[in-house]
Amino acid sequence: MKKIKFNINALKFDKNGLIPTVIQDYKTKDVLMVAYMNKESLKVTLKEGKTCYWSRSRKKFWIKGETSGCFQFVKGIYYDCDLDCLLIKVRQKGVACHTGNYSCFFRKIK
Repeated sequence: MKKIKFNINALKFDKNGLIPTVIQDYKTKDVLMVAYMNKESLKVTLKEGKTCYWSRSRKKFWIKGETSGCFQFVKGIYYDCDLDCLLIKVRQKGVACHTGNYSCFFRKIK
């Protein structure tokens, strides 16, 4: 994988200043969840090594695991070719989903 010097200002945040972020287990490759980040939450994630998101419903930052203890430790952060979506590979401690499931994607359409 090609390493490129990262410039946070090159990312394409939407009109609300958000960018969709896919969270993936770095070992199993399972998609755990999708959340949104803004520049500040991405900066916190880069600094702390734990995922920090912007809650669209609560209108505030949240570090995944701050209340549940189910932290996500960052193993790698990637951005797509259009600069409008992030992929974060994590080591998940506990479960990712608020329902108690390991992944938010536990339902399958038949």
